[in-house]
Amino acid sequence: MDTDDALITGLTTDLDGTFEALVLAHQDRLYSIALRMLGNPADAEEAAQDAFVRAYRALAGYDRERIADLRLRSWLATILLNLCRSKRSRTTAERSTLSLDLGLPVGTEPTTAAGTGPATVLERRASGEAWANLLLTLPPAQREAVVLRHVDGLSYPDLALALGKPEGTVKAQVHRGLAQLRAAYESAQRLHPEEMTA
Repeated sequence: MDTDDALITGLTTDLDGTFEALVLAHQDRLYSIALRMLGNPADAEEAAQDAFVRAYRALAGYDRERIADLRLRSWLATILLNLCRSKRSRTTAERSTLSLDLGLPVGTEPTTAAGTGPATVLERRASGEAWANLLLTLPPAQREAVVLRHVDGLSYPDLALALGKPEGTVKAQVHRGLAQLRAAYESAQRLHPEEMTA
């Protein structure tokens, strides 16, 4: 990835001067991953911020060669997932609903087609919330694999690196997670078809 290559080069020579660009380049994706893992916008924002703090502290202790060898997307995802796991283990509160969009406030969703009215926007929001709630029902390992692969778009080698597992294992977790989502969707479709229209 060209942007990450430029960031890596900058981080090896000027950590303080380049770190803001790193945050700007990755803040939305880390928040999005955390939101899908935790289900709560405030917790997701906190996890993303903490991930950047930990990343900065780690980078400050790395030599140039170690920074140059980093795969930023996977490395940042690993830091974030560890924070999300810790937060989930400490939190016993009920899961809240979330949207699959990037947390846009109500009424600020972009409209892409002429004639897209409030009813269509509300239908999309309800569908997104239903899908997001189904995603929260997956076991954590499957949810992590599905989110990093299909929401964040990590390749299987990068996914394996981020999760610290063999590539075959993460492929199986993605496959099982998608199969479970499909089964949950079909069940929800039978019970509440109006909520699951995409």
